Amino acid sequence: MKKTNDNRDIEFFYEIGQLRLINRMWRRFFQSETSNVAEHTLRVVWIALAIAKKENVKDEEKIMKMALVHDVTESRTGDVDYVSRQYVEMKEEMAAEDMLSETILEKDFLNVWKEYEKKESIEAKIVKDADSLDVNLELKEQEIQTISDKFMKPRDILVKPKLYTKTAKKYWDIIDKSDVHDWHVFGRNRFNSGDWKKKLKK
Repeated sequence: MKKTNDNRDIEFFYEIGQLRLINRMWRRFFQSETSNVAEHTLRVVWIALAIAKKENVKDEEKIMKMALVHDVTESRTGDVDYVSRQYVEMKEEMAAEDMLSETILEKDFLNVWKEYEKKESIEAKIVKDADSLDVNLELKEQEIQTISDKFMKPRDILVKPKLYTKTAKKYWDIIDKSDVHDWHVFGRNRFNSGDWKKKLKK
């Protein structure tokens, strides 16, 4: 049996606490509050358990373990979104091994993490589905977070006439017609340059 270390357990507990401080990268697309990695993980656990019940998958313990560990490596790697993924290499297996090394949880959770990464077992597929559904839930939640439409029309009436320069007035009109997401939608990302592009062509 591999040697464990109580001090490493405590270090791991502290590191897990850091997940609440890791923002998910897509926050920059919304410029508003989005879930951190810990909050995302919590809802994935609940969604995965619900899916497992519906699909008559009995191993709830494995489902919970897998959901808990599915993004744990982001404590070391940080989160990547569909743009940043084009530029960074994620050494997730190294992160998982380093995080869990010599802890009492290493054997169980490292094996479960590796199983999740393969996406072959029904439990892994359920947790990945839960991960995907959490994103959709958050996108729906984002729909209620803006009140900018309440300010834009009054500003056209009250502020635009007070602009001093031609350039500022021109920029105002361009901003009015612009889409805040164009920089990442039309820039290099997973849809047009990465692995999703290949899948979309199939």
